[in-house]
Amino acid sequence: MTLKQRLLTLILIDSAIVLFSIYICSLILTAGSSPVTEVIVASSIVLLLVHHLCAYKFKLYKRAWEYASITELKAIVYAVSISIVAAGLTQLIFFQDFYARTLIMTWMMHVILIGGSRMSWRVYKDTYITNKKDGKRTLIIGAGSAGTMIARQLKQDKDTTLTPVGFIDDNFTKHGLEIMDLTVLAGTKDVQEVVNDKKVEHIIIAIPSLSKIDLNRIVKLCTDTNVKTQILPRMEDLVLGSVQVSQFKDVEVEDLLGREPVELDVDGIAEYITGETILVTGAGGSIGSEICRQVARFSPNQLILLGHGENSIYSIEMELRRNLPDLNIDTEIADIQDKEKMNLIMQKRKPHVIFHAAAHKHVPLMERNPEEAVKNNVIGTRNVAEAADLANVNTFVMISSDKAVNPTSVMGATKRIAEMVVQHMDMISDTRFVAVRFGNVLGSRGSVIPLFKDQIKNGGPVTVTHPDMVRYFMTIPEASRLVLQAGSLAEGGEVFVLDMGEPVKIVDLAKNLIRLSGFSEEEIPVEFTGMRPGEKMFEELLGDDEVHSEQVYPMIYRGKTLRVDINLVIKEIDSYKYKRPEELRRIILDTANSRKEKVELSV
Repeated sequence: MTLKQRLLTLILIDSAIVLFSIYICSLILTAGSSPVTEVIVASSIVLLLVHHLCAYKFKLYKRAWEYASITELKAIVYAVSISIVAAGLTQLIFFQDFYARTLIMTWMMHVILIGGSRMSWRVYKDTYITNKKDGKRTLIIGAGSAGTMIARQLKQDKDTTLTPVGFIDDNFTKHGLEIMDLTVLAGTKDVQEVVNDKKVEHIIIAIPSLSKIDLNRIVKLCTDTNVKTQILPRMEDLVLGSVQVSQFKDVEVEDLLGREPVELDVDGIAEYITGETILVTGAGGSIGSEICRQVARFSPNQLILLGHGENSIYSIEMELRRNLPDLNIDTEIADIQDKEKMNLIMQKRKPHVIFHAAAHKHVPLMERNPEEAVKNNVIGTRNVAEAADLANVNTFVMISSDKAVNPTSVMGATKRIAEMVVQHMDMISDTRFVAVRFGNVLGSRGSVIPLFKDQIKNGGPVTVTHPDMVRYFMTIPEASRLVLQAGSLAEGGEVFVLDMGEPVKIVDLAKNLIRLSGFSEEEIPVEFTGMRPGEKMFEELLGDDEVHSEQVYPMIYRGKTLRVDINLVIKEIDSYKYKRPEELRRIILDTANSRKEKVELSV
């Protein structure tokens, strides 16, 4: 039925109900003796006109009645009440009479018939149209508004393969109650018992307000049942009423990160990004591309994407142009090891802020290729930093790593030396130079999550280097937000780090991923392979000589500024071409771990 046909049908139904009700009520109250009087005729005309005006006002003809609830019933009551009052006023003003009993009965009959005409469609649809074969027996965690919405949707969608069998909720006052003809069975601690008793084949977590810690707890209880568990995607989908069955998503490890995400100081970030030219190096990488997405939200005057790989730069450029057609975007395909090209680009573009995300980051690869780590992470960073100084850039934010603290790997050592370069540049330049240290970034290229997923997909085993190895973790968007926030907090020379909560055991991460993938540890075993060259058992975010105890922003700490003899550092590093890999590796690590040149500055 088209919208016009539907509108015409509802108008005709309502017109018949309005006219029928007042004449029938009048007939009943006069015992069948001449109910059609001037007063009744005038009242019926007023009722008809005012009812349609109110129906338009309260959108009675535009509502989807198959999803009718208390809100729709209230709209009917308002429309009917106003039209009855208008009819009563007409009787008093023009006829000096008032048929109170007739109007009260008419009001009741209007509400019953108009409401019934709408609800009958929902009853018919629920009973006959959406009648479907039994699907997977589904348990809904959460008997609140989101859970109720999901239950209604599963019951009404004839194409879904899921059939709700009950709710689980920790609010004990709801236990035993029925919602959408489904019983609230127990609390989350009894999930295993309910799954066994109700023969549950599927679980949906429908509590969008859950904290990360509570979500982690509930997911563990659900995955221990070996039943597939899914979760609602985003809070805004519920607010907009756009949740569909197809939007349920599998629980990801990122969802279980045991810490609430950092919230941005939007005004502070907008102040130094909005209306300015922003340049991102390594813009095609995991972190660099997400920084571009975050920066784009703040309406820069121009966003420059600089990278060495043309395919990755093309990919993020097309994504941004598709999603933000009004954003002024340009690209530079260049290698940060090319000092002359960096100078040319900075002089041409004159960026206000540079986010330096270009780097080699894979620990085992850099152990085997130390000269490449030096060229990219140290010399490349120096090239970009010096070019930024010559171009009078306002703020330079370098992406570093927790592996730069007391480094044992070539990658970590080169990142620490790059921090030294940046801190030295801050001392001699008007540009504000800062660094931001990350823990491991979930889902980034080369991280353990994609590796574990591939191993699970191939039937295992999942390989972990050591049962006691721990790491700090954060998500890609959270890492990128930290970068932007650091730029607004920068005074110059700082190393910013995030309060990343408790470190996570890699073996626990692997086991979680196995369970979330629907397997047991018997099906996909975990194997320990031994620590690789350059790896540490645990990572640190700040060295003992760098710690400031106070937070400069909620969940963000600032390391102390350290003076280094950069000329000595660069002299050693610039001779990398003439060193054997083993010798170069020793020099890099000795330089990064040296404390002789360091003198703490007041900050």
